[in-house]
Formats: sequence, C-alpha cells, structure tokens
Amino acid sequence: MTEGNFVDYVKMYVTSGNGGKGSMHLHREKFITKGGPDGGDGGRGGHIIIRGNENLWTLIGFKFKRHYKAGHGEHGSKNRSTGADGEDVYLDVPLGTVVRDLETNEVLFEITAHGEEKIAAEGGKGGLGNWHFRTATNQTPRYAQPGIPGQEKQFTLELKVLADVGLVGFPNAGKSTLLSVVTSAKPKIADYEFTTLKPNLGIVKYRDFRSFVMADIPGIIEGAAEGKGLGHYFLRHIERNSILLFLIPADSKDISKEYEILLNELKRYNPELLDKNRLVAISKSDMLDDELIAEMKIELDKDLKETPYIFISSVSEMGLNDLKDKLWELLND
Repeated sequence: MTEGNFVDYVKMYVTSGNGGKGSMHLHREKFITKGGPDGGDGGRGGHIIIRGNENLWTLIGFKFKRHYKAGHGEHGSKNRSTGADGEDVYLDVPLGTVVRDLETNEVLFEITAHGEEKIAAEGGKGGLGNWHFRTATNQTPRYAQPGIPGQEKQFTLELKVLADVGLVGFPNAGKSTLLSVVTSAKPKIADYEFTTLKPNLGIVKYRDFRSFVMADIPGIIEGAAEGKGLGHYFLRHIERNSILLFLIPADSKDISKEYEILLNELKRYNPELLDKNRLVAISKSDMLDDELIAEMKIELDKDLKETPYIFISSVSEMGLNDLKDKLWELLND
C-alpha cells in the first residue's frame, strides 16, 4: 500500500432521511358512505449506518466523497397502507475505526468486528395516520402526524491500525528496513529522518505456514505526546498493537536512555500502553563484534532489567529468525 493510499482520518457530513407523513384518509367505497378513517402511517427515514469490513485497510473510500444522504420515508396512504421506509446508507470502514463527534470530540462508538453495524445518524420516525386517533367521541379524525425530520451530523472517522506487532523508535532507527526484510511490504527507505509519513503494514511469514502482522509506525521524537514531530498524530496506531517492538540503533549514544525516552512518550500519551508486551531490538548490530556485544549485554542487563532484548541486523539478517521466535512466543504468551 502506497503512502498516498493510506488514509486514516476523515471528516464526514451525513444526513439521515425524514420520516414520511401519516395519511389523513377517510374510507370511501360503494354502498359504504361513511367508512371511517383508514389513513396509514408514514415510513421511517433511512439511517446512516457504519459497518465493519475486514477486507478494508484504509479510509481511502471517503477521501473524495464525505457527504452522504439517506432516503426519505414515503407518506402513508389509504387502506391503512404504511409508506415504505427510506433507503439506508451503509458506510463500510476497516476494523479499528473510531467514530468521534466533530464538535465535542466525544467517542460515539468503535468498530472492531467484521459485519458489526452502528447507526451514526438515525432516520426520522414516520408519522401516524388518522386511523390511530379514532375514538368513540371522535370517529372521523381529520388529522395525522407529520414525519420526524432526519438528523444532520458531523463526525470524524479515525482509523487505529490493527496489528500484532508495532515498531516503535526514533526516526532513522531502521524500522522500514526491518519491515521490508521480514515482510513483502515495500516502505519508502532513505537516509534522512521522517522518511515514513504513513503507517505501513506487512505480514511476517513464520514456521508451519503461520504468520502475524507487523506495522511500521512513523518515527517518534521526544515531546511527541505534546505534538512535536509526527508522533502525536500517529501514536494512536500503537494502541491497537499486541506487542511493541522498540528499535534502537546499535550506534546510539545511550541505548537505555533512548528506550526510556520512547517509553516516557507512550506513558504520557496513554499509560495503558505500558501494559503491553515489549521487546527491544538493537538494530544495525552487524557493525558490532562479539566482544563489544558481550560488553553491551552486561550494561543492558542492568538497565533494561526485565525487558527482553535482542541484537539484529536487517542488512545481514543477523538475529531475524530469533526475533521472529521471540515475537511469536510473546504473541502466544
């Protein structure tokens, strides 16, 4: 999936259908001069319905069309005939889509299952026909209810990527390179910061025809939780990952400090992210010799404590099989 096709945030403007008017009809038939009221009810206005679709990965379908209107309910008619309901409009979205009120930013609901349906804007109820208002003292009511108008709503669709493993790290940590090596994804790779501007997804093939999904999240910098860099906009994607794989380059000045900075940004954004399984991968380790790796392990055992870590290299494929084994173990823990 190219960057231009990945759309994860759109504003929507929708209008549900009006309810049909109830009929004010009096029955007339040969030899029946005063048949009484027989006006039918109006039909319900069409709903705007959000529906989950597991075959979608992005909100690109709403990139160019963001206004939707449902059909109006038809009016009631004679012989107590109810008007037809207005046509519902279904908006298919990928799993992990959050619907928020545009003005209050309140979360209305979330779509997490295939085929799950939620009404975003309810159609107006149809009015009652004069049949319902007949009484012993008012046998020929000459009035009926009008239909209830539909709703006009503005909301946002916000996609949070659903993946088993989310790559977390500073810009230029080697996240895109790792994703391109262990999956068939082809993310943009270049020797400058913020090369990745949109999340990339790939499927990692594991033993015995098993697999899991890995997501490359745009680089995070210190202060991302306050909106610096790109991190604040994309931190929400990390909320839907089962495992957080922290990538820190082997040539970093202080690996433990970089890990703490990344961990602190996640905590400031959402403390619940710290409850997820974590694994630290020291990338670009092909530049290290065995003696240097042994010295670094002594320091990392002290600083990272209970957090597991592994030395890898995407270029030489060093440690990638062990990385897959550890990730699969954590996924099934």
